[in-house]
Amino acid sequence: MTAAPARIAAKKRLGDTLFSGAALAAGTLILVVLAAVAIFLVAQSIPAFLVDPAEIKGSPDSFWSYVGPLVFGTVWAAALALIIAVPIALGISLFISHYAPRRLAQGLGYTIDLLAAVPSVVYGLWGAGVLAPAIQPFYAWLVDNAGWFPLFTPPVSGTGRTILTVAIVLAVMILPIITALCREVFLQTPKLHEEAALALGATRWEMIRMAVLPFGRPGIISAVMLGLGRALGETMAVAMVLSPAVIISFVLTSSQNPTTIPANIALNYPEAHGIGVNVLIATGLILFVITFAVNSVARWAVSLRKEFSGAN
Repeated sequence: MTAAPARIAAKKRLGDTLFSGAALAAGTLILVVLAAVAIFLVAQSIPAFLVDPAEIKGSPDSFWSYVGPLVFGTVWAAALALIIAVPIALGISLFISHYAPRRLAQGLGYTIDLLAAVPSVVYGLWGAGVLAPAIQPFYAWLVDNAGWFPLFTPPVSGTGRTILTVAIVLAVMILPIITALCREVFLQTPKLHEEAALALGATRWEMIRMAVLPFGRPGIISAVMLGLGRALGETMAVAMVLSPAVIISFVLTSSQNPTTIPANIALNYPEAHGIGVNVLIATGLILFVITFAVNSVARWAVSLRKEFSGAN
């Protein structure tokens, strides 16, 4: 009986060892930082959960009645921004990747990418100083002609600084993120899939619907979730545009608008002291949980399509 040949061990190179160690350290550092942030938020939030509601600004019935409208405003503004931004972003991405001439596509792509470099405070100034006054007459017309619809119940805001204006500003802010990612995903669609659909007689739109969109669905979901995360955490633009109130209201054109958690923290933190700081940190913990839950749902949705690739 012949002995089994000895296995030849691969020689470890110094560069491979350093890169492997650096990658492991970076991954571990991310987990440590995330755990440290979570521990800090939980530890600083405990007093807010146990405090007498009379000590909370506005004297709500409980901490949850205080944070409830803030959670609603955060989710509502982000959802409206996604409703506005996602169809436009998908249209621009498909135009750049499959319809536009090469020179126009490159120029439009650079322009979209540059929007992501604009600071949020600039968007806030634009929203409060330009967009809100310009769109207020449209709000007035909308309330006069569609005031029977619950979303446009009168009275109308006289300044145009409403939750809908905030949603438009947030949509412009997240548009380059979603567009850039979707564009790159669409460009990665296997050419064989596209050519096979066209060879079978499909029109360009049918080819996109049957080959490009199914292939890019995980990337689209990831892009939308990244945009949602930006919208949920946006602070200055919302604080500068919105006329806030701690209420729950679906009306889009009213002067009384629900505010968001980040904007509420930014506006109240400079004057907060004692238990007020703990209350604001506790609202930050709620935002942390919401963001974590959104990313978890996104990862789950992407995992459902992980078996779809260019090879099958």
